[in-house]
Amino acid sequence: MLSIVFSGIAPGIALLTYFYLRHEHEAEPVGYILRSFIFGILLVFPLMFIDYVVQTEFGGDESIRLFRTAITEEFAKWFIVFYTVYIHQRFNDYYDGIIYAVACSLGFATLENILYLMVNGTVEHMIFRALLPVSGHALFAVLMGFFMGRAKFSIYPNRWLSLSLIVPMIAHSMFNLLILENGGISLLPIIFMVILWGVGLYQVKSANRLNHRYKKNSN
Repeated sequence: MLSIVFSGIAPGIALLTYFYLRHEHEAEPVGYILRSFIFGILLVFPLMFIDYVVQTEFGGDESIRLFRTAITEEFAKWFIVFYTVYIHQRFNDYYDGIIYAVACSLGFATLENILYLMVNGTVEHMIFRALLPVSGHALFAVLMGFFMGRAKFSIYPNRWLSLSLIVPMIAHSMFNLLILENGGISLLPIIFMVILWGVGLYQVKSANRLNHRYKKNSN
């Protein structure tokens, strides 16, 4: 049991640490990051219940269910980040959206991962979950958080906020469908994940660059 819990927690903590350390301007308080992580954990059971009720009432094949799940999960994470961080003064630079969205998303992904591994606790599943679903949740959050950061400092915030919700939903839906169609660790999901990493790292660099420019202009 301990090995499963550790295997479930380790990828999320490693990814959260990585993105936390990539913040070049002003490291956020660990307590605030942990709070967002816990909020993400608390989303798991309500979303599981909603998924069960919707599937029971409306049915649909597996592809429809995965599409609905992607939309619901990304909206719930966006809602949490928006109302617990974005609208407050703590959100004060371009990278904040990324780190708080990643923390919330990885909290969700970590508990989901532990529950999944309790049922399917093989080494193959542990590797698969670490490389694809957990990393995927982190990268969908980078997409979300980057656009939230742009919205915070834009004269047209609604445009960027719309992107912060729609783009992760699309990316998550595409990822789920690729996993369903190809199964496990196969070529197309891996290619998609590599592209997501490329986009995510570019957005991390862009957020830090925007921070440097913003602070320079403020001085």
